[in-house]
Amino acid sequence: MNAGRSLIVHCIGPDPVRPGPTLTGSLSIAEPQAWFATLSSIRGRLDRYRALLDPEELARAGRFRLATDRERYILGHGLLRVLLGHQISCSPGELVLGRGEFGKPFIEGHPVHFNLSDTKDAVLVAISPYPIGADVETMNRNTDHERVAGHYFTPQEVESISEAADGKRRFLELWTRKEAVLKACGVGLMDDLHSLNVGGTFNKMMISHPDFVRLAGMEYHVRTASVGPDHLVSLAAEVPFDVQWIEA
Repeated sequence: MNAGRSLIVHCIGPDPVRPGPTLTGSLSIAEPQAWFATLSSIRGRLDRYRALLDPEELARAGRFRLATDRERYILGHGLLRVLLGHQISCSPGELVLGRGEFGKPFIEGHPVHFNLSDTKDAVLVAISPYPIGADVETMNRNTDHERVAGHYFTPQEVESISEAADGKRRFLELWTRKEAVLKACGVGLMDDLHSLNVGGTFNKMMISHPDFVRLAGMEYHVRTASVGPDHLVSLAAEVPFDVQWIEA
């Protein structure tokens, strides 16, 4: 039987950020870059981005029943390909993306790390010299945060949500942190999110989920940010980091 082990998660934020202008030229990076865009701001690129996707991605996009979901998938994955193409000096349409055990994409034989997240009205791409997880959520959606929090969050986190001036916003701060940590280690969403505590600046816990125990680092550093009034973002890595925020 797996007895589990300890995990430490350091959390900073949420801090307000304003993404800077899109970079030109080389994208060689020493620290993570977070590329943020609302879907409305990049919707005009839809046809161009669709042409960059490989057959598997096009098939995935086609399986979405709603046109808005297909559009969001195409815009997010097209943007990811464009940014990675600049990063490794490769045509975006010729990139060959592999997938890890739980679906996290990677480029075979290349040290660049990246993560993609989308929400109802925005997309986020993180590019980093080391493994990174990213999650973006929007305030512009209906969320039964009290019911979800009771199922996935620790008692202390649930209490902090109930005591917050804006419970929905506090819920999304914590949710993005959890998602970012899980995506950083490549596990994806787990049933027992209540074992992952991200409510304070320093969080020490015991984890027992077999895949989480096997793949997670010993500690994670999480930076949470608010991008304007409507979007919350968290990034997670095993080492302390700064981040450059860029408008995609």
